[in-house]
Amino acid sequence: MLFIKHSQGLSFAPSPTGGLHLGGVRTVLYNYLFAKQHNGTFILRIEDTDQTRYVAGAEEYIQECLKWCGLEPDESPLHGGPYAPYRQSERKEMYRRFAEQLVKQGNAYYAFDTPQELEEMREKFRTDDNPSPQYSHGTREKMRNSLTLGEDEVNRLLGEGAQHVIRIKMPENETITFTDMIRGEVAFNSSLSDDKVLLKADGMPTYHLAVVVDDYSMKITHAFRGEEWLPSAPVHVLLWKYLGWAQEMPEWAHLPLILKPDGHGKLSKRDGDRLGFPVFAMNWKDPRTNEVTTGFRELGFLPEAFVNLLAVLGWNDGTEQELYSMEELIEKFSLQHVHKGGAKFNFEKAKWFNHEWIKRYNSAGLRQKVKELFEEKGIETTEDEKLDKVIELVKDRCTLLSDFYQQGAFFFKAPEILDVASVKPKWNDDKAMFFDILCEKFTVLQDWSAANIEVLFKETAAEKELKMGELQLPFRVMLVGGKFGPTVFDIAALIGKEDTIQRVRNGLGQLT
Repeated sequence: MLFIKHSQGLSFAPSPTGGLHLGGVRTVLYNYLFAKQHNGTFILRIEDTDQTRYVAGAEEYIQECLKWCGLEPDESPLHGGPYAPYRQSERKEMYRRFAEQLVKQGNAYYAFDTPQELEEMREKFRTDDNPSPQYSHGTREKMRNSLTLGEDEVNRLLGEGAQHVIRIKMPENETITFTDMIRGEVAFNSSLSDDKVLLKADGMPTYHLAVVVDDYSMKITHAFRGEEWLPSAPVHVLLWKYLGWAQEMPEWAHLPLILKPDGHGKLSKRDGDRLGFPVFAMNWKDPRTNEVTTGFRELGFLPEAFVNLLAVLGWNDGTEQELYSMEELIEKFSLQHVHKGGAKFNFEKAKWFNHEWIKRYNSAGLRQKVKELFEEKGIETTEDEKLDKVIELVKDRCTLLSDFYQQGAFFFKAPEILDVASVKPKWNDDKAMFFDILCEKFTVLQDWSAANIEVLFKETAAEKELKMGELQLPFRVMLVGGKFGPTVFDIAALIGKEDTIQRVRNGLGQLT
């Protein structure tokens, strides 16, 4: 995520390799909020240099996710803009030019090692103290590269088109520092970093080279990314220096990780599968396996709730406030209040946010979402006025949008199965007679309202010397099928006289 000073813009730079993880959306969000506070422009840049991991449809999926979250870019591969092209694969030749410049300066070198030679190196130098030897200052002098081969041999190999990569030449025992906007001054010893590949054998840059060149060419002034990129920081700092751009290097902020619910390690898709909750913003169908991974949207989350819960995973404004609109987030967000430590993901808390946002919505705002849900289940809701009343009656009972079906479908379709087991233990002939008489009285009730239904219900119970508490449960089960739903008299009023009588008589048939 990047903030561009001269055009006041922010850029999100994902790789099109699969579903968009909630951590990636949070990175988008924090950058979006930072940009909007500075009257910025939001930019989408696609980092598709790793063609082996490229997945068809992933770019379109990313754009759809951002649209759903209300984080749609102003400039992107789709919309264009002054820094086009916005796909790194379309900027390929520019990266090679800068990689070759680094070689000429002595800050990088050609490496001709085959995969077999690399594996042999790892085997040869593996020790108990160093189980995974790297291509670095300690091993590069023993490998086949332009540091160990003569100039004529290097030119011959290049002339013959021999496969090679370009690696950065990391200095030995040099302290590399930068100031992180969240963590303060961060220092690294260069000897701990390997000689990262900058340009791959297929001519594509790695992330390390591409991100520096793109940030420079797009005049980026601030870059936000996850803390997992901290170990790469010394490589990037040196590239800014070696390319002569040190004075224009962006300010960096490395955001805390989103952790597993137990706090041990970064939250992954496997954790979501194992624990039964999504980690992707939207459903993702892997085109290679056709496996579908459920997303927050399809599970029934509102975009406002999803954005809200991500905002407070690692940030607060110093108050007890938890619910924020996008406008409030733009106004109150600050990097000073972003935590350094990781934030544990709590799915129950996530659902709480969604429940609170559902309650905040009015019926008109939820109408289309609920209508689509019902239509997917085969229930037509042609009367918007009735649907709005249903939504208002049941929304406080709904945690997910999908809950509207269970809590509200019976208003439009009589239940096929009744929970008679919950009624049978206390059912008797007197109660059966009560409901039979009640139906007769319902047929002549002129003003069919919740208040009048309740009065008639109570009067009939008193006449038959029956307890109201023992009559309302069977009444509810007859109307909705089970022990759920809003006030039973509100249900009867909205279902209507004819349907109410029909359902009571059907219930009597199953209970007697």
